[in-house]
Parts: sequence; C-alpha cells; structure tokens
Amino acid sequence: QVQLVESGGGLVQAEESLTLSCAASGSGFSLGAMGWYRQAPGKQRELVAAITSGGNTDYKDSVKGRFTITRDNVKNTVSLQMNSLKPEDTAVYYCAAREAPLIRTSEADYDYWGQGTQVHVSS
Repeated sequence: QVQLVESGGGLVQAEESLTLSCAASGSGFSLGAMGWYRQAPGKQRELVAAITSGGNTDYKDSVKGRFTITRDNVKNTVSLQMNSLKPEDTAVYYCAAREAPLIRTSEADYDYWGQGTQVHVSS
C-alpha cells in the first residue's frame, strides 16, 4: 500500500506563489504517472497537472505558463510550483498517483490519493 502526504497549502494573495509537495511512502511500490487534482467548492475535481516517471508533463490549459510540476523518482516526491496565482485557483489540491506509466485525466485511473491541502487565493 502506498501513502501520499501533501504539504504546502495556505493562504496567499493574487499574483503570489506557492509550492505544493507530495511524498509517497510504503514498501515495494513503483509509481507510474503522478498528478495534482483540485476541487473548488461546488465543482468537480479536475486534473491540474501530471507527470510521468520519465518527465513528460501535461497541464490544464488555465494553468499553463503559471504552474510547473516536477518529480524526484529517487525520493518518490512530486511538487507543484504555482506562480501568478489567481482567486479562481482556490481549491483543495490533491496528490494522486497510479502504477501505470501513462498520464490519464480520469480520477478512476489513479490508484492512490493524498488527503488534500487547501489553497486559498485572495484578490
């Protein structure tokens, strides 16, 4: 079993930056694609960014150029650098991981989830 633990959420003002981190732990696991989802109040959870173990990335259009996802395969961590934050980025952000290698957008395709970390961007 794999556990994902996020950190780094908080309250920031518009145009500020924030970095989210996620650490995976467990035994005998090998993770494929990892990603960050977010869920705003009253909205469905959506994929924000994802990365394969080889470093291929995919981003939601509204965060392209502002967010950067990176991972460390040795430390089993994935991070999301968020710049130029906007009030519409306010949400609970979840780290997700799957054992299969390719990026998928459907929540059902991810095997492991973190507990979520709140990001609030004030205007």
